[in-house]
Amino acid sequence: MFESYVAFRFKEGRLQPVKHPHIPDFDSLLHIDYQKETLKRNTLQLIKGLPANDVLLWGERGTGKSSLVKSMLGLFAKEGLRIVQVYKMDIMHLSELYDALREREEKFILFFDDLSFEPEDENVRVLKSMMDGDVEERPQNLVIYATSNRRHLMPEVQRDEKFPEESHRERVSLVERFGIRLGFFAFGKEQYLSIVESLALRRGLNIDKKELESLALQWAINNGFSGRSAFQFIKDLEGMLKLKG
Repeated sequence: MFESYVAFRFKEGRLQPVKHPHIPDFDSLLHIDYQKETLKRNTLQLIKGLPANDVLLWGERGTGKSSLVKSMLGLFAKEGLRIVQVYKMDIMHLSELYDALREREEKFILFFDDLSFEPEDENVRVLKSMMDGDVEERPQNLVIYATSNRRHLMPEVQRDEKFPEESHRERVSLVERFGIRLGFFAFGKEQYLSIVESLALRRGLNIDKKELESLALQWAINNGFSGRSAFQFIKDLEGMLKLKG
């Protein structure tokens, strides 16, 4: 199975191959150069059997966090990299997943997408234990990459909390398990337009640059300046142009 497929889901305690994985082009991800090079280097260390860190990618929506993680397959799948998407409800089964992957020659990214917790969530304690290694040593052929809109994976301290310092320590104790923490920040107008132009060029859209920018800015009024918004705009524009013939 690991020779035939490069991406998997771990759901309800079972590994399920993904027949049509989404693998974004690493070079097409713009304005996150530091994040790209850091994740690429860390993943290469994993591939080479060298020490590599777990990584938390946090920040604004639509800035390329999930796409960057998935783009690692495009760079390293031929060298034995595999991605397993793990859902929060299956954190309790991580030890079973460790057993399934431990003896494999391939290297694995366990991918938690859009991860967040509410206070008192039991999964927090389990994940902390499984990341640091409980009585069982963690497999050396895998890392955990998680994306989140929350810097600490949990809500910030509430003013009416009885012991806010304890709540803060609980949040930090989980985040500190990730050796690398990469922030993703909101794009501005110029960054947004440059992404639009790059996508239009890649799609081969025949449209005047000024008209492209004008339409893109109109789109952004309701959708904001983000990489996701730019992608959605280009998809809409390409469909409209082809519809006109």
